[in-house]
Amino acid sequence: MDVEAKYRQASLYVGDLHADVTEDLLFKKFSTVGPVLSIRICRDLATRRSLGYAYVNFLHLADAQKALDTMNFDVIKGKSIRLMWSQRDAYLRKSGIGNVFIKNLDKSIDNKALYEHFSAFGKILSSKVMTDDQGSRGYAFVHFQSQTAADRAIEEMNGTLLKDCRLFVGRFKNRKDREAQFQNKASEFTNVYIKNFGDDMDDERLKEVFSHYGKILSVKVMTDASGKSKGFGFVSFDSHEAAKRAVEDMNGKDVSGQPLFVGRAQKKAERQAELKQMFEQLKRERFRQRQGVKLYIKNLDDTVDDDQLWREFSLFGSISRVKVMQEEGRSKGFGLVCFSSPEEAAKAMAAMNGRILGSKPLYIALAQRP
Repeated sequence: MDVEAKYRQASLYVGDLHADVTEDLLFKKFSTVGPVLSIRICRDLATRRSLGYAYVNFLHLADAQKALDTMNFDVIKGKSIRLMWSQRDAYLRKSGIGNVFIKNLDKSIDNKALYEHFSAFGKILSSKVMTDDQGSRGYAFVHFQSQTAADRAIEEMNGTLLKDCRLFVGRFKNRKDREAQFQNKASEFTNVYIKNFGDDMDDERLKEVFSHYGKILSVKVMTDASGKSKGFGFVSFDSHEAAKRAVEDMNGKDVSGQPLFVGRAQKKAERQAELKQMFEQLKRERFRQRQGVKLYIKNLDDTVDDDQLWREFSLFGSISRVKVMQEEGRSKGFGLVCFSSPEEAAKAMAAMNGRILGSKPLYIALAQRP
């Protein structure tokens, strides 16, 4: 794929913006390199707060390139901005072509340092160190223009030391690929983890218990400093089928008066990733249930208040919140209605968009979260 052909338009994405940065401030900065056609800071529909990124459209492609080359990581209002070509083709962002994942980064490595260390391998379309309120989270992404450059970066940087931290650099894998990888590991395991047996269990006895399920490569009962069993151990089979039979037959079976737990042995990183995935899925579901779906209602008549808005929209489902935005006691002409489900919100949107309420037609859209 000719990635460069996707970036013919002279449009730049400007990320990591301070909340107080305005279009006028960006215009003054970027117009120093050439004629600027338009600037748009993306904002929340309801609150009008900046979402922290903008698009700058230049008249000439060469001027956009110059801005990218000379202004990337400049500081505006105390924050370093991040520039890249506007990627309007979602396939390029999601396909993984030229995309590299880096982890075990030193906390001092910022976006600029990341760019400087990886730009030697080829043209970079975007790069970002992931952060939270405490700073760097220790991992990052670099999107190269070509897969060749990405492969070169992986070959030369994976396992190298950067600020005394040994880097992992590999191909980016989307969530679907990562989940498939975990599922494959789960379906092909040969190592079995056993716990809840007594302190009289040793390697020989554990091998005797599991040997009739298939050929065993190794057995280990974990012990303390005195040689006493810790109550758990591992059995490694030579085939997945043998390990699977052992898990299916022995899990929950009573041995020496205690029910065993027998399952697939996992590395610490696997367990953490699996738990994180389960936690994030639960968190997303709880957040969705708590937040519901917000509709942004615009062009409200001055006479419409919270109660009237509630009455009109409660016909379409369960509402958790209604708010007409006000300033000094007067309606600002827009508000929010939060439904408990997407289906109810869609029904309300279809029925109420354009309907006259008071003396004005309503305009309704899904509210964007900051």
